[in-house]
Amino acid sequence: MNYKKTNAASSTITRNQIDLDHETLNIYETLSIIGKRSNQISTEIKEELNKKLEEFASYTDNLEEIFENREQIEISKFYEKLPKASLIAIQEYLEGNIYYRNPDDEKS
Repeated sequence: MNYKKTNAASSTITRNQIDLDHETLNIYETLSIIGKRSNQISTEIKEELNKKLEEFASYTDNLEEIFENREQIEISKFYEKLPKASLIAIQEYLEGNIYYRNPDDEKS
C-alpha cells in the first residue's frame, strides 16, 4: 500500500465502537486485527526508511566527513509527518481493505 497517499487522520480522533465491530461483532477481535495490521505497516515503513537512509550511511569514523545532509533531513521529516501505523490500520479496516480470517470459524 502507498502510505504516502493515505487518507488516514494525522492525529487521534474518537471512533464509534459500532463502526469498528459491525463486521466481527466483537470489539476485541477487531482490535486484534487492527493491531496486527498496524505492526505490519510499522515494519514496512521502518524497512523503507532504513533502505533510504542506508544510502547516506558513513562507514568511517572520521569526524571531518560527517556533515549535515539536506536530503537525509527531508526524508526523515517526511516519515515523521506520516500518520501513525495504528491510524493507517484503522482507516484500512474502516474502508474494508484488510483481509482477515478466523481459524475458529473455519472449524465449524
